[in-house]
Amino acid sequence: MSEFKGVTIVKKANVYSDGKVTSRTVIFPDGSRKTLGIMLPGEYEFGTEAKEIMEILAGHLEVLLPGESDWKKIVGGESFEVPANSKFKLKIATLTDYCCSYIN
Repeated sequence: MSEFKGVTIVKKANVYSDGKVTSRTVIFPDGSRKTLGIMLPGEYEFGTEAKEIMEILAGHLEVLLPGESDWKKIVGGESFEVPANSKFKLKIATLTDYCCSYIN
């Protein structure tokens, strides 16, 4: 899906890591939500409340998922899942465009 129709966009940006990671929240008619964002090169750690599916639209990164000991390479067109109530680490190699879906 390359576009979303009939949604609400929250104007205020979500800004993390001194502005190196930003996103906007998209709310769907059924109440579900996604964020669309950009990550600049660097290393980050994030925590989750809900299960997340992180779709990488463009860019290159490595992810260390909860309970894993090996970093996994992810490129544009690929995705990964993060369990609810967990933490994961990212090493962003190039400017990365992403869409994060929150699963309740």
